Amino acid sequence: MTNWALWGTLVNTATVLGGALVGLLIKKIASVAARKRKITVQTTDDTGDRARTSTLTSTVMTGLGLCVLLIGLMGAMKVENVLVMIVSVALGSLVGELLDLDGWMKRFGDFVERRMKGRAGSVSEGFVTATLLFCVGAMTVTGAIESGVNRIHTTYYAKALLDMVSATVFASTLGFGVVLSAVSVFVTQGALTLLAVLAAGAIPMAITGEMVAVGSLLVVAIGTNLMGITHVKVMNLLPAMFFPIALCPLFSLLPL
Repeated sequence: MTNWALWGTLVNTATVLGGALVGLLIKKIASVAARKRKITVQTTDDTGDRARTSTLTSTVMTGLGLCVLLIGLMGAMKVENVLVMIVSVALGSLVGELLDLDGWMKRFGDFVERRMKGRAGSVSEGFVTATLLFCVGAMTVTGAIESGVNRIHTTYYAKALLDMVSATVFASTLGFGVVLSAVSVFVTQGALTLLAVLAAGAIPMAITGEMVAVGSLLVVAIGTNLMGITHVKVMNLLPAMFFPIALCPLFSLLPL
């Protein structure tokens, strides 16, 4: 079953759904407890609860960041030609900065939130916020290539844990819309994975291996970001994953 290309996507979708349902349960329990105390959820006590939840989430995310860092390092160490990786990252970061991919993603997120604000109440807010968080990022693309090409789902497993924690927190505050974001995860990651499956037939395994290694290096940056060590704009590094397609044949011709 784990050799199925979409397995990582299914696991990620299930964790988002499960985390969101747990968050809804927490929201319900908190609401019942608040009524029993004859106070509303919008009081200062609730603000304190949210602050404690935020601190707990931050600690958990830091711990998960360590795991993501390890996963990224393990994948990056499988690189066959370190020069390909270095040049790919250099050229990819240059292209990403010139295109300002990180800025485009942020503006896209702001645009969607503005368009959806006030529509369908908190359901819309939860759906849009969670969808942007779970579907827009380097781990989504890296995991798709890893699953589609090599049938290895390590990146999506790590992403699944991160998304589960986030879904629980968001659902406990934003409500049912976060549950619906599981559909977005399945559609987005499933489509990217299937594209990677199609591309795998046209790209030699040696090249796809280098692409995955470069993508794993980006996952290292995600891990350090989660730990608060760095603030790398990983989206601006994303083009680096595709440079091995041109660089591997080129370096094979050089007397190195």
